[in-house]
Amino acid sequence: MTGWLAARLPPDAPGLGGWLRVVWRGALLVAVVYGGFAVFLACRLIEVGLRQSRRPLSRRVTQGVCRMALLLLHLRLNRLGQPFTGPGAFVANHAGWVDVFVLNSAHRVTFVAKSEVAGWPGVGALARATGTLFITRKGTEAKRQQDLLFARLTGGEQLMFFPEGTSTDSLRILPFKSTLFAALFSPALRGMAVQPVTVVYHPPPGTDPRHYGWWGDMTFAGHLLRLLATPGWGRVTVTFHPSLAVRDFADRKALAQRCEALVRSAHPGG
Repeated sequence: MTGWLAARLPPDAPGLGGWLRVVWRGALLVAVVYGGFAVFLACRLIEVGLRQSRRPLSRRVTQGVCRMALLLLHLRLNRLGQPFTGPGAFVANHAGWVDVFVLNSAHRVTFVAKSEVAGWPGVGALARATGTLFITRKGTEAKRQQDLLFARLTGGEQLMFFPEGTSTDSLRILPFKSTLFAALFSPALRGMAVQPVTVVYHPPPGTDPRHYGWWGDMTFAGHLLRLLATPGWGRVTVTFHPSLAVRDFADRKALAQRCEALVRSAHPGG
């Protein structure tokens, strides 16, 4: 690894105040996430037989949990622009796991994630239960992934995926991969929309600019500990750009390039 990918956040040993913040904020975060998960499962019993896109109770619970989690992470959300309505896809830049809480707080969506997430302790179970679509990033699996995306989109869902294919230090945007855009060019989906979304983090005063980035071999636990221990408040701005009609683009590469350009236009590292 070279450049930004090899760089690491400086060691941060919490003092007494930091550990106190970790304990009380961490305990509340666990209570909110898993307490909310229990309520979520109860709602799912009421919604048995309904499609993912038509489960209003559980989806509202998920969004409520994400918003409370942002408060406990001391992260204020500012949303610019309006999400489109109807089935289709959102595409956003990807800094790390915090994006899931941020984007679900800004708008209720179904995430598309790499298959490895399904096996992560704790996180995987939550992701599976909330309807996350898991994909394998292998060329041999491309057709199957397109079929899965097609089924979700024709079922009325709004999918959120990260075309960079990996997370970053939050200071940059990587080139968008066009593979996942291919499903949108099925004849039945040409009338759908894609909306680019830019996520920009503003860390608490005095912290590293990469504070919210989660990349390379950083552990989830270590990064969460850092966020919980940090005093002060950070901010995140989520910009919903004008939606794009799939039928206006010749192919997936042209659509991916346009989405990338719009996402970069609102990002300081663009």
